[in-house]
Amino acid sequence: MKIDKNVIDIKKMQEFYEKFIKERNWEPFHNPKNLAMALSVEISELVELFQWINEKQSFEIVKNPIKKQAIKEEIADVFSYLIRLAGIFDIDIEKAFWEKFEKNQKKYPIDKSKELAKELSS
Repeated sequence: MKIDKNVIDIKKMQEFYEKFIKERNWEPFHNPKNLAMALSVEISELVELFQWINEKQSFEIVKNPIKKQAIKEEIADVFSYLIRLAGIFDIDIEKAFWEKFEKNQKKYPIDKSKELAKELSS
């Protein structure tokens, strides 16, 4: 089987993470409330990396390998908790993504969104 590196196998990641948790007996701590709280903490840690820098610096931050590694690790932490929470609720993340964007396409049509963006940026 050829693996397409551009395709994420979320089910495989969820299974790996579930096994990791079971091996450490962390299941009692991985309830929806705790996972949502942990997700919030990890998002805050990602936000903290951008605290007190301007917009230009926020794009250039990845030029610093230490900062880029920290961003990468926080994104991985956020994604880990997110896929765990989705797994607990039996939510297909890919399907949820496409369903949400279908709604967003209707809610934010191109012509109206471009006009609004133009107004807000001037």
